[in-house]
Amino acid sequence: MKNYDSLTSYMSPPYGTIFAGHFKEDDRYVTSRPSGMTDWLIALTLEGSGYFRTPAGERVTQAGDIALLRSGVAHQYGTVPGGSWTFIWAHFPKLTETGFLPNEELIIQQIGNDPMKTRIYHALRNVLHDSREQRPLWQPICENEIRGILLLMAEREQGRVDPRIEESLHYLSKHMSQNIRIEDVAKSIGLSESRLSHLFKQETGATIVETLNAMRIRQAAMLIKHSGRTASEAALDVGFQHYNHFAVLFRQQLGMTPREYRRQIEEPDPS
Repeated sequence: MKNYDSLTSYMSPPYGTIFAGHFKEDDRYVTSRPSGMTDWLIALTLEGSGYFRTPAGERVTQAGDIALLRSGVAHQYGTVPGGSWTFIWAHFPKLTETGFLPNEELIIQQIGNDPMKTRIYHALRNVLHDSREQRPLWQPICENEIRGILLLMAEREQGRVDPRIEESLHYLSKHMSQNIRIEDVAKSIGLSESRLSHLFKQETGATIVETLNAMRIRQAAMLIKHSGRTASEAALDVGFQHYNHFAVLFRQQLGMTPREYRRQIEEPDPS
């Protein structure tokens, strides 16, 4: 990396410090740390674009991208010339969950505008407010928010699922108890029904209807087992309008009828 000496350098925060910010910067904004940091930095770009330079090269982060900068890496980052950069960020000490991610200087993932972006944004916003207010348990609360983000990144890194499929799954989960039509799912993510159906099957190995039914059956089984719901009540809770259809799918997925499943819970095998 070049020209660090001509730029304003910023000290790395003391190890163990958690603090965050929400910046909107023009193209005069730049931060340089030739010796790297003792902590880690995570940043979600909301609007505009920024750049990160490390010994591995330069990468640009756009709206909907999340960047994770490893500790100890010499770096410079700032607003892309001619533009602006709005981002929310947090510094944090090394956490166990960083080990689930690739050992790279800088990881940038495209989150896009799907529900994952909203989820990560809210987590970072919580870190921002909690680190400012510093109530008695603020630090472990902030760490837990960051751990969640790191695990979501690790999951995406390992799975490499198309963001549109992740958004479709979120839609199915959110509206599971309702009458879901494929055209509604397709419209929510901006694809045609045929394109979404093909992409979904290609990415997951199952159709949208098969996935929705499996999701509903899993949830119904949990309600029967842990919430004391009857089979009929659980079927309605998860969106099945016809009990017989629910019972057939339940047996296919779990190898027994809903009532047999409930009876097994109430009367466990003494052996």
